[in-house]
Amino acid sequence: MILFLGAMSWTAMAQGPGPGGDFWSNVRYGGGLGLGFSNSSFTIAVAPSAIYEVSPMFAAGLGLSFNYSKFEPSSLERSEFSAFGGSIMSFFNPIPQMQFSAEFEQIYVNREDVIVGEQFKDSFWSPALYFGLGVGNRNVMAGMRYNVLFNTDKSIYASAWAPFVRVFF
Repeated sequence: MILFLGAMSWTAMAQGPGPGGDFWSNVRYGGGLGLGFSNSSFTIAVAPSAIYEVSPMFAAGLGLSFNYSKFEPSSLERSEFSAFGGSIMSFFNPIPQMQFSAEFEQIYVNREDVIVGEQFKDSFWSPALYFGLGVGNRNVMAGMRYNVLFNTDKSIYASAWAPFVRVFF
């Protein structure tokens, strides 16, 4: 089983220039990138997103995600994993220094494990419903989120808890 042991999330958002009008002036674009490697493993994650600021206190948006990981510690063991999906996000800032978040994520997972010549394949949908709390300022939020639907057998993450950093440009 392949798991992302470090479930750290980094999101960068940039104010979209838009073709004018009030709608596009309130849209922010961004996403997250992840890359990890060692002598026996490789992981990449890409997650673009777009957020619409309804008001200074509330924002909502959509995100896409793609993850790929390969782990080959020996000639007798190999794990390969890919996952893709999307999410719906909402953010509430009761004061500028505090952010509550809710995110529903649905990811389709494909994984293959080879252990001592025996092959195991599995494909499944992995839903996640995160509730989070962050602190910071208008440009940077850091905090923790919790997946209330966490299932150790059907998750790509090792824990229901995940720290995050969101950067808005």
